[in-house]
Amino acid sequence: RRGWLILSQILLLAAIGFAGFLDPLTTPWWMALAAVLIAFASATQDIVIDAFRVESLDGDQQAAGMANYVAAYRFGLLFSSAGALILVDWFEKSLGLPKEVIWNYAYWLMAGLVLVGVAGVLLSSEPEASAAFDAKLDDPANADQNRLQRLFQTAFHAFADFLQKPLAITILLFVIFFKLCDSFAGVMTTPFVVDLGFERTEYAALVKGVGFATALIGGFAGGLLARALPLVQCLWIAGVLQAASNLVFAWLAWMGQSQLALGTAIAVENLTGGVGTVVFVAYISSQTSNAAHTATQFALLTSLAAVGRTYISAASGYVAEQTGWFWFFVVTVLAAIPGFMLLAWLQWKGHFRDLEASAEVRTDGEPA
Repeated sequence: RRGWLILSQILLLAAIGFAGFLDPLTTPWWMALAAVLIAFASATQDIVIDAFRVESLDGDQQAAGMANYVAAYRFGLLFSSAGALILVDWFEKSLGLPKEVIWNYAYWLMAGLVLVGVAGVLLSSEPEASAAFDAKLDDPANADQNRLQRLFQTAFHAFADFLQKPLAITILLFVIFFKLCDSFAGVMTTPFVVDLGFERTEYAALVKGVGFATALIGGFAGGLLARALPLVQCLWIAGVLQAASNLVFAWLAWMGQSQLALGTAIAVENLTGGVGTVVFVAYISSQTSNAAHTATQFALLTSLAAVGRTYISAASGYVAEQTGWFWFFVVTVLAAIPGFMLLAWLQWKGHFRDLEASAEVRTDGEPA
């Protein structure tokens, strides 16, 4: 895991640094290539970090680990978005740098921040599960095996291993639909706020301020919730909170252009979203217990989780146009029903009871 992380971070540093040498107005295709390389290296790093986290923590620590991860991620996101803009403004006003080179310096400094992650990897230790599997691969008996062939075999076995789980298809459908309600409303939040008459800068300031703080609180609340209650109860609570938060935007549509109402809606959305994200990722983490396939299976599940946000929720604009904003947010609550039905089915079939039993066995130090 550590070697894979270092490789992805070196690629990320190089790709961001490469973008710093480019002018998007004169070399748009080279800038597009840099963006693709950044996205590829960044996605790779995210998946390896998730695998590293899942393998390093016990089952009852996953939610707390995810809460800390979400908090750190949001700090990084704030620094790389608002922080970059502040940096550019300082370059221009304090140092008097010409506009054509300001962003080059900003990109290079952002590339340098990747070294923070590199230092973190160098100071960490390899997860025991990963180290044990690595030792197995280094066994002399496997020395003659073609590495490319082994790569494809590992990917195939990762999917095959997951599909052999009891209720595998139901689990995959649940991953797709659990956050659909949240995504269905979320993609229309910005057009809705602008249509109410708020300025984009006004909305962005509230998101960066109130939204940032409440998302952190929600993340840690989700971690505490998962420590205190069984996972299935946490999923029910998170699902209900996500659905109810959409009604706050229906209330905002009824209130109209009120800053207090907008701030309240943003706070509720980020608070409930923080709880839901931590609990949901804790559930996904519980499905990737095989050290040989952690990263591949986690990538599969997180990709499926994005299906609702990217594809199914694409119809939300049409629904909003037909119903109006108030009834749109009321209707989006109905998008939670498929997730609730699948959750009830998994609970009735003993899926969560089996997860708890497996976690107890692993805690005792015996094979699950």
